[in-house]
Amino acid sequence: MKNVFLSFLLFGGLAIAQPAVAQKSPVDEMDMSIEGIPRKGQRVIIQLDAKVVETAWLKYLTERAGKITNKKGVYYINAAMIDAISKTPMRLISRVDPTTTGTGVWWSLDLGNAYLGKDATPVQYREAEKYLKDFARQLYRDDIALQVLEADKAQKIAQDNHIAVIREADETKRAVERNKVRKAEIDALLSQNQAELLQLNNALEDNLKKQEAARADIVAKRVALEAVKEKVNKIE
Repeated sequence: MKNVFLSFLLFGGLAIAQPAVAQKSPVDEMDMSIEGIPRKGQRVIIQLDAKVVETAWLKYLTERAGKITNKKGVYYINAAMIDAISKTPMRLISRVDPTTTGTGVWWSLDLGNAYLGKDATPVQYREAEKYLKDFARQLYRDDIALQVLEADKAQKIAQDNHIAVIREADETKRAVERNKVRKAEIDALLSQNQAELLQLNNALEDNLKKQEAARADIVAKRVALEAVKEKVNKIE
Protein backbone atom coordinates (compact mmCIF):
# COMPACT_ATOMS: atom_id res chain seq x y z
CA MET A 1 0.00 0.00 0.00
CA LYS A 2 2.87 2.30 0.81
CA ASN A 3 4.16 2.01 -2.75
CA VAL A 4 0.79 3.18 -4.09
CA PHE A 5 0.95 6.41 -2.10
CA LEU A 6 4.64 7.00 -2.77
CA SER A 7 4.16 6.48 -6.50
CA PHE A 8 1.31 8.96 -6.52
CA LEU A 9 3.29 11.57 -4.61
CA LEU A 10 6.36 11.10 -6.77
CA PHE A 11 4.57 11.34 -10.10
CA GLY A 12 1.54 13.40 -9.12
CA GLY A 13 3.54 16.04 -7.33
CA LEU A 14 3.18 17.55 -3.89
CA ALA A 15 1.78 21.07 -3.88
CA ILE A 16 2.73 21.99 -0.31
CA ALA A 17 6.08 21.23 1.35
CA GLN A 18 5.52 20.77 5.08
CA PRO A 19 7.78 22.38 7.68
CA ALA A 20 9.82 20.27 10.09
CA VAL A 21 7.14 20.11 12.77
CA ALA A 22 5.07 17.26 14.18
CA GLN A 23 2.33 16.33 11.73
CA LYS A 24 -0.79 15.36 13.60
CA SER A 25 -3.94 13.60 12.46
CA PRO A 26 -6.72 14.35 14.95
CA VAL A 27 -10.00 12.46 14.43
CA ASP A 28 -13.25 13.98 15.65
CA GLU A 29 -16.86 12.93 15.56
CA MET A 30 -18.62 15.27 13.17
CA ASP A 31 -22.04 15.53 11.54
CA MET A 32 -22.33 16.67 7.94
CA SER A 33 -25.32 17.38 5.72
CA ILE A 34 -25.29 15.17 2.63
CA GLU A 35 -27.99 15.85 0.04
CA GLY A 36 -29.90 17.73 2.72
CA ILE A 37 -29.74 14.86 5.22
CA PRO A 38 -27.58 15.17 8.38
CA ARG A 39 -25.13 12.29 8.68
CA LYS A 40 -23.07 11.21 11.66
CA GLY A 41 -19.46 10.51 10.93
CA GLN A 42 -15.79 11.05 11.62
CA ARG A 43 -13.29 13.51 10.23
CA VAL A 44 -9.52 13.38 10.27
CA ILE A 45 -7.46 16.52 9.62
CA ILE A 46 -4.37 15.94 7.50
CA GLN A 47 -1.82 18.74 7.17
CA LEU A 48 -1.20 18.23 3.47
CA ASP A 49 -2.51 19.64 0.19
CA ALA A 50 -6.20 18.85 -0.44
CA LYS A 51 -5.67 17.57 -3.99
CA VAL A 52 -2.94 15.18 -2.87
CA VAL A 53 -5.01 13.94 0.05
CA GLU A 54 -8.18 13.48 -2.00
CA THR A 55 -6.48 11.54 -4.78
CA ALA A 56 -4.67 9.30 -2.29
CA TRP A 57 -7.88 8.76 -0.26
CA LEU A 58 -9.81 7.64 -3.34
CA LYS A 59 -7.03 5.21 -4.27
CA TYR A 60 -6.96 3.94 -0.70
CA LEU A 61 -10.71 3.35 -0.55
CA THR A 62 -10.91 1.84 -4.02
CA GLU A 63 -8.23 -0.72 -3.26
CA ARG A 64 -9.36 -1.55 0.28
CA ALA A 65 -13.11 -0.94 0.45
CA GLY A 66 -14.68 -1.20 -2.99
CA LYS A 67 -15.84 0.66 -6.09
CA ILE A 68 -16.52 4.38 -5.59
CA THR A 69 -19.33 6.44 -7.08
CA ASN A 70 -18.73 10.19 -7.29
CA LYS A 71 -21.72 12.52 -7.03
CA LYS A 72 -20.60 16.15 -7.16
CA GLY A 73 -17.67 15.67 -4.82
CA VAL A 74 -19.46 13.24 -2.49
CA TYR A 75 -18.13 9.70 -2.70
CA TYR A 76 -20.24 6.59 -2.13
CA ILE A 77 -19.44 2.91 -1.73
CA ASN A 78 -22.68 1.00 -1.35
CA ALA A 79 -21.12 -2.24 -0.16
CA ALA A 80 -17.84 -1.23 1.45
CA MET A 81 -15.85 -4.08 2.93
CA ILE A 82 -13.44 -3.07 5.70
CA ASP A 83 -13.02 -6.13 7.91
CA ALA A 84 -11.29 -4.25 10.71
CA ILE A 85 -14.47 -2.20 11.20
CA SER A 86 -17.24 -4.60 10.20
CA LYS A 87 -17.44 -8.15 8.91
CA THR A 88 -20.49 -7.23 6.85
CA PRO A 89 -20.78 -4.72 3.98
CA MET A 90 -21.34 -1.08 4.96
CA ARG A 91 -22.68 1.92 3.09
CA LEU A 92 -19.85 4.44 3.04
CA ILE A 93 -20.22 8.15 2.29
CA SER A 94 -17.15 10.41 2.20
CA ARG A 95 -16.03 13.94 1.42
CA VAL A 96 -12.66 15.67 1.28
CA ASP A 97 -12.55 19.41 1.99
CA PRO A 98 -9.84 22.00 2.67
CA THR A 99 -9.82 23.41 6.21
CA THR A 100 -7.98 26.23 7.95
CA THR A 101 -5.50 23.71 9.39
CA GLY A 102 -5.12 21.31 6.48
CA THR A 103 -7.44 18.92 4.67
CA GLY A 104 -10.43 17.20 6.22
CA VAL A 105 -11.31 13.63 5.25
CA TRP A 106 -14.84 12.91 6.48
CA TRP A 107 -16.82 9.73 6.26
CA SER A 108 -20.06 8.23 7.46
CA LEU A 109 -20.55 4.49 7.83
CA ASP A 110 -23.93 2.80 7.83
CA LEU A 111 -23.32 -0.50 9.61
CA GLY A 112 -26.75 -1.81 8.74
CA ASN A 113 -28.18 -1.76 12.25
CA ALA A 114 -26.68 1.61 13.27
CA TYR A 115 -24.62 4.52 12.03
CA LEU A 116 -21.03 4.78 13.17
CA GLY A 117 -20.89 6.86 16.35
CA LYS A 118 -18.77 7.23 19.45
CA ASP A 119 -21.66 6.29 21.75
CA ALA A 120 -23.76 4.08 19.47
CA THR A 121 -20.94 1.88 18.14
CA PRO A 122 -17.86 2.48 20.32
CA VAL A 123 -15.88 -0.57 19.14
CA GLN A 124 -16.41 0.16 15.46
CA TYR A 125 -15.82 3.85 16.12
CA ARG A 126 -12.35 3.14 17.53
CA GLU A 127 -11.49 0.86 14.60
CA ALA A 128 -12.70 3.47 12.11
CA GLU A 129 -10.69 6.13 13.94
CA LYS A 130 -7.60 3.93 13.70
CA TYR A 131 -8.30 3.38 9.99
CA LEU A 132 -8.34 7.13 9.33
CA LYS A 133 -5.24 7.73 11.46
CA ASP A 134 -3.38 4.95 9.67
CA PHE A 135 -4.25 6.54 6.34
CA ALA A 136 -3.05 9.96 7.53
CA ARG A 137 0.20 8.55 8.94
CA GLN A 138 0.85 6.71 5.71
CA LEU A 139 0.45 9.95 3.78
CA TYR A 140 2.81 11.73 6.17
CA ARG A 141 5.42 8.99 5.79
CA ASP A 142 5.18 9.13 2.01
CA ASP A 143 5.30 12.92 2.10
CA ILE A 144 8.49 12.78 4.18
CA ALA A 145 9.94 10.12 1.87
CA LEU A 146 9.29 12.41 -1.07
CA GLN A 147 10.89 15.34 0.73
CA VAL A 148 13.93 13.16 1.45
CA LEU A 149 14.17 12.22 -2.23
CA GLU A 150 13.87 15.85 -3.30
CA ALA A 151 16.37 16.97 -0.65
CA ASP A 152 18.77 14.26 -1.82
CA LYS A 153 18.27 15.42 -5.41
CA ALA A 154 18.90 19.03 -4.37
CA GLN A 155 22.05 17.96 -2.52
CA LYS A 156 23.29 16.09 -5.58
CA ILE A 157 22.65 19.16 -7.73
CA ALA A 158 24.57 21.26 -5.20
CA GLN A 159 27.44 18.76 -5.23
CA ASP A 160 27.51 18.70 -9.02
CA ASN A 161 27.49 22.49 -9.04
CA HIS A 162 30.36 22.53 -6.54
CA ILE A 163 32.35 20.16 -8.73
CA ALA A 164 31.58 22.32 -11.76
CA VAL A 165 32.77 25.43 -9.90
CA ILE A 166 35.99 23.67 -8.91
CA ARG A 167 36.52 22.55 -12.51
CA GLU A 168 35.89 26.11 -13.65
CA ALA A 169 38.47 27.36 -11.15
CA ASP A 170 40.98 24.75 -12.35
CA GLU A 171 40.37 25.74 -15.96
CA THR A 172 40.79 29.40 -15.02
CA LYS A 173 44.10 28.59 -13.33
CA ARG A 174 45.25 26.73 -16.44
CA ALA A 175 44.17 29.70 -18.57
CA VAL A 176 46.20 32.01 -16.31
CA GLU A 177 49.25 29.78 -16.71
CA ARG A 178 48.76 29.69 -20.49
CA ASN A 179 48.47 33.46 -20.44
CA LYS A 180 51.71 33.75 -18.47
CA VAL A 181 53.49 31.53 -20.99
CA ARG A 182 52.06 33.51 -23.87
CA LYS A 183 53.08 36.77 -22.18
CA ALA A 184 56.61 35.46 -21.75
CA GLU A 185 56.68 34.52 -25.43
CA ILE A 186 55.37 37.95 -26.40
CA ASP A 187 57.91 39.65 -24.09
CA ALA A 188 60.66 37.61 -25.73
CA LEU A 189 59.39 38.58 -29.17
CA LEU A 190 59.26 42.23 -28.10
CA SER A 191 62.84 42.04 -26.82
CA GLN A 192 63.93 40.42 -30.06
CA ASN A 193 61.99 43.02 -32.02
CA GLN A 194 63.63 45.84 -30.09
CA ALA A 195 67.06 44.36 -30.77
CA GLU A 196 66.25 44.00 -34.46
CA LEU A 197 64.90 47.57 -34.52
CA LEU A 198 68.10 48.86 -32.92
CA GLN A 199 70.14 46.87 -35.42
CA LEU A 200 68.11 48.26 -38.32
CA ASN A 201 68.44 51.82 -37.02
CA ASN A 202 72.20 51.36 -36.73
CA ALA A 203 72.32 49.91 -40.23
CA LEU A 204 70.29 52.87 -41.48
CA GLU A 205 72.71 55.32 -39.86
CA ASP A 206 75.66 53.47 -41.38
CA ASN A 207 73.94 53.58 -44.75
CA LEU A 208 73.41 57.32 -44.44
CA LYS A 209 77.10 57.74 -43.69
CA LYS A 210 77.99 55.58 -46.69
CA GLN A 211 75.67 57.67 -48.87
CA GLU A 212 77.38 60.85 -47.64
CA ALA A 213 80.81 59.34 -48.30
CA ALA A 214 79.70 58.19 -51.75
CA ARG A 215 78.44 61.68 -52.58
CA ALA A 216 81.75 63.15 -51.40
CA ASP A 217 83.64 60.62 -53.53
CA ILE A 218 81.53 61.56 -56.56
CA VAL A 219 82.39 65.21 -56.01
CA ALA A 220 86.08 64.37 -55.63
CA LYS A 221 86.05 62.24 -58.76
CA ARG A 222 84.28 65.00 -60.70
CA VAL A 223 86.92 67.51 -59.57
CA ALA A 224 89.68 65.10 -60.60
CA LEU A 225 88.04 64.60 -63.98
CA GLU A 226 87.81 68.29 -64.59
CA ALA A 227 91.45 68.65 -63.63
CA VAL A 228 92.45 66.00 -66.17
CA LYS A 229 90.37 67.68 -68.85
CA GLU A 230 92.04 70.97 -68.01
CA LYS A 231 95.44 69.37 -68.66
CA VAL A 232 94.33 68.47 -72.16
CA ASN A 233 93.41 72.05 -72.85
CA LYS A 234 96.87 73.22 -71.72
CA ILE A 235 98.77 71.12 -74.25
CA GLU A 236 100.52 73.46 -76.74
